[in-house]
Amino acid sequence: MNKHYPFVNPPLPYSYQALEPYIDEKTMELHHDKHLQTYVDNLNHILEPYPTLQGLSLEELLSCPLCLPSGLQIPIKNNAGGVYNHIFYFSNLTPAPNLPIPDTLSDAITASFGSFDAMKDNLKKTALSVFGSGYVWLVLDKNKTLALMITANQDTPLSSGFCPVLNLDVWEHAYYLKHYNMRKDYIDDWFSVINWNQVNQNYISCMKKIP
Repeated sequence: MNKHYPFVNPPLPYSYQALEPYIDEKTMELHHDKHLQTYVDNLNHILEPYPTLQGLSLEELLSCPLCLPSGLQIPIKNNAGGVYNHIFYFSNLTPAPNLPIPDTLSDAITASFGSFDAMKDNLKKTALSVFGSGYVWLVLDKNKTLALMITANQDTPLSSGFCPVLNLDVWEHAYYLKHYNMRKDYIDDWFSVINWNQVNQNYISCMKKIP
């Protein structure tokens, strides 16, 4: 993830059309080049007059919003969150559909939810319950247990002390060109292109971060 200001929009690790037919080319192009780029530009504009904040990473900006100047807390939360959430979302997708889940992550999912199918069903129900825009996250809590949580808009789990393992973007711009108002169909297709190897690495990293 970007270390500090000025933040950049990293290229996708695959082509725009690579996730077809699950996520369409035009959605990926607009999502990455327009939506994410706007958050990057806005965040850099906000931080430009504040050299004391320019050395902070995205995670540091988002982990303690109350540590920021009061007039910057909401703008930074919204735009740094938009950068962090989108980069994390794109990094956990792959052109290779239906990858197997590595044993380390699979065992953790079973320990926390009973089975992968139970986690999948719970995540789908949670995502369908989101009113308006936001994300559903698979996170590691302070007890090193996997859990699901919802964040509104571009909020992140970082300020609540959770370590992100996987996220699902349920803003309409993530799926509306292909799936229209059928969020359920988008969720099913998203499950087909999850990069479980990367998610497994996220889980391992989270386990190391939590004492």
